[in-house]
Amino acid sequence: MAQIAKLEVQTKIKSSADKFYGFFRNNITLLVNVFPEVYKSIEIVKGDGKSVGSVRFWKYFLGTPMVTKERVEAIDDEKKSITFCAFEGDITKYYKSVMATLQVTKDGGGSLVKWSLVVEKANQDAPPPNIYLDMVAKDPIDFPLLTNLETKLPKPLTLLGKD
Repeated sequence: MAQIAKLEVQTKIKSSADKFYGFFRNNITLLVNVFPEVYKSIEIVKGDGKSVGSVRFWKYFLGTPMVTKERVEAIDDEKKSITFCAFEGDITKYYKSVMATLQVTKDGGGSLVKWSLVVEKANQDAPPPNIYLDMVAKDPIDFPLLTNLETKLPKPLTLLGKD
């Protein structure tokens, strides 16, 4: 019988929903500039890296060097939601399927960032997928003024919104 786990984490940030979502929608490959200790490279291998069907090859470090291929499964700009599917690499040693969804909503002067992770374990001995949720939620990127971030990122930077 399939063992499916769903984990969620929600974080409040100071940044506008448009800016935070815009970073993941249009500039996700720049995570290597923001968190170089975790993300070593993100290469677009199919598509433009921004639209449904695009595939990216990730090299990252979670206690040991790892690689993963993921595909953009769904994008809803109105709801500020993106769904990714990891389908190759180290992550598939433990999980048959991995779906991650980012959703950003306005919350007062800031935003709420919600990450959802749905995994199907490859076998009953597979560890819980908490490490992957921790990876995306441990230090959420915040864009209150973009001041510190802009020094780490190459130009041009495409974000949604003007605030």
